[in-house]
Amino acid sequence: MLDAHTHLDIVGTDPGGQVAAAAAVGVDRLVQVGVDVDSSRWSVALAEQLPSVVAAVALHPNDAPRQADLDEALRQIEALAAHPRVRAVGETGLDYFRTGEEGRGRQEESFRAHIAIAKRYNLTLMIHDRDAHADVLRILDEEGPPERVMMHCFSGDREFALECVKRGFVLSFSGTVTFDNARAVREAAATTPIESMLVETDAPFLTPAPYRGRPNGPYLIPLTVRALADLAGADLAEVCATISANGERLFGPWSP
Repeated sequence: MLDAHTHLDIVGTDPGGQVAAAAAVGVDRLVQVGVDVDSSRWSVALAEQLPSVVAAVALHPNDAPRQADLDEALRQIEALAAHPRVRAVGETGLDYFRTGEEGRGRQEESFRAHIAIAKRYNLTLMIHDRDAHADVLRILDEEGPPERVMMHCFSGDREFALECVKRGFVLSFSGTVTFDNARAVREAAATTPIESMLVETDAPFLTPAPYRGRPNGPYLIPLTVRALADLAGADLAEVCATISANGERLFGPWSP
């Protein structure tokens, strides 16, 4: 199994120890995700050091409006995207929860630029979408998505899931699917074919039940995978094999 989206730099403990703890429970591949230029550089450096880690680089949508020189920051992200250990451009997208209308123009500008980078370098596009479902789809339809698109920490309902699957996107589910009060996301997961599914921690956030309230880590992926298998009504081994294959399809081989 893999963790398709994690932030070991934010977890704040020894990343090698986090990787080892994950491997001990069968989570042998991780995608370390940047949210600004500095964390993207950190992610690439970690992927250079650890063969079980590949990197994603981007400006988070909430970071884009804060950039004094957005064009220069995007140039630095594009330079990192050329590195062979970088397998995705993300997390990018739109966030209408933390950024008000005054910053949404810059978010959209940044999102469109990241889509172009992903297409130029034939990388998976890793999308952050919070309270912006319709505009995310609108922009992807207008720009034309890259070949591989991952909806990070999928937060939509059944209808939005069907729209994403129809477009060929892969939906990545987090520990949220283990929450009893996350009815819409659980229904979306139950609707999504496992061939269109990934699993992630978004560590240190969104810790799955029964450990909510603690920092999340890749070693807790098995709890989310079991929940997905239950929601899909599918055999656990089949879910593991299919999601693992989906990860290889989106991110390529982990071995250098």
